[in-house]
Order: sequence, then structure tokens, then C-alpha cells
Amino acid sequence: MHISVITIFPELFTEFLSTSLIGRAVGTGDLDVSVHNLRDFAYGKHQTVDDEPYGGGGGMVMKAPPWIEAVRVVANDAPSRCVLLSPQGRRLTDSGVRELAGAKERLILLCGRYEGIDERVRVAVVDDEISIGDFVLSGGELPAMVLIEALSRQVPGVVGQPQCVEQDSFRNGLLDYPHYTRPQVVEGVPVPDILVSGDHGAIRAWRGRQAIRATWEKRPDLLAQAALTEEQLEWLAEIEREGSGYPPDAVDLVTQPEDKDNTKSPRE
Repeated sequence: MHISVITIFPELFTEFLSTSLIGRAVGTGDLDVSVHNLRDFAYGKHQTVDDEPYGGGGGMVMKAPPWIEAVRVVANDAPSRCVLLSPQGRRLTDSGVRELAGAKERLILLCGRYEGIDERVRVAVVDDEISIGDFVLSGGELPAMVLIEALSRQVPGVVGQPQCVEQDSFRNGLLDYPHYTRPQVVEGVPVPDILVSGDHGAIRAWRGRQAIRATWEKRPDLLAQAALTEEQLEWLAEIEREGSGYPPDAVDLVTQPEDKDNTKSPRE
């Protein structure tokens, strides 16, 4: 996958593209990311990329010619999809990430600043607009990093254990189930008994049920869109009858804080 970023602050991407899984993927060539300084495409010795808005008003607007020139040079006549990171764009979702990751074109990400970009840039070169949420940031750099991070997880070789990607939240329209690791008891709260039982079928069912519960409690709006199996629908019906309480073992312990014996399970 090749991603090109156009920004007036290319230095913001230096550490991001050299750290953790992203850095490793860039180093091995599994992920190809290039960052371009918009000012390199501006005219005049001052390389000005903004000006006062027509019609008056506060703030400055980014000029169209540098953006249009930058996109055309970076694309270099190769198949490309130009994406503007903007609060006016479509909301970024897991399905949207997978769609972008499966595209054959080079992705060109535009990181605007100030009051925005001259509308003629959208008309001339922008193919898509993406928002990471209903809030406003100072520029498109952080949203671009979010998008690159999400896309990288879809690239073979980036995540060491590919099955981890299939267990991500939202992958099946649900949030992820809760995770635990050592020590077995923390602040009087133990790992649920089922996870140390060795019964992999029961663990699978518990995790599936807890994913339904987490989604029901935290993002019930997702359940209306999720394609649930008959088993999942049964779990959902049971959870709705039970009401809140997540996870049951943890709740039992939290209501009895005087039990500090870390050698005991909650059932002893």
C-alpha cells in the first residue's frame, strides 16, 4: 500500500512513521508512506500557502494552486485517490477502512489548516472527504495519522498475528470482549474463572457473550446494524433480561472490598 501525505508540517510525521508497528512496516516496505511539504509547491520566495478569505471574516484560507499542483505532481499520472481529512467528510468506520485498504490506487491524504482549503481544491482534485469524528482540530495531520494507523492493520505483515485483526472491535459490528493477563488478582478483582478453566469452547462462548454485553452497555446503536447469529441473539435477549452487571465475577468482588486474600477465587 502506498500513501502520500501533503501537509505544511511534515516534521509531525517523523516520529509517527518510525515508531512501533508502523515504523517496522515502513522499514520492511510492507507500508510505503511518503510525506510532502505543501510549501514546496507554492509560488514566490515566501512560499505562501494562505490568504485572506473573499467576503471577509476571520482567519486565513489555504490557497488552491499549491494544493492542486502538489496533488498532480505526487500522483504523477498514476491511479490515485485523493482524500481530504475534514470534519465535513464521511465518518471513518471499520468498513470504510477496509474499503480504502482494498483499493488499488495510491492514497493521497490532504492535511488542511487554518479556516480551511479553497473550495476549488475539492472540485479539481479531491475524490473523498473523511472525518474521524464530530469535533474540530487545528489541522488534518492527526486525522491522517489515525487513518494511516487503521489502514496499516489491514496490510499483510504489519500485525504479527493476523488473527488479532479479526478480533478487533467493530470487525463484526460489535465491540471487543474484555481482556485479562497476569497477575490473576488485581485490587481484589480476579480474572473470571472461565478464562483459567482450560475449556476453550466455554471460553469462546464467554467471550462472544461479553462482546454482546459490552456493545449493549456502551454502544447499543451498533446492535441495530450488526448481523447477529441466532446464538448471539439469544445472548442479547438474556443480557437484556439480566440488566447491567459486567463482568459478573468482577462485580461480586467489587461489592466485597474487604476480601483482600489474593490466593482465593471469588467462588471460595
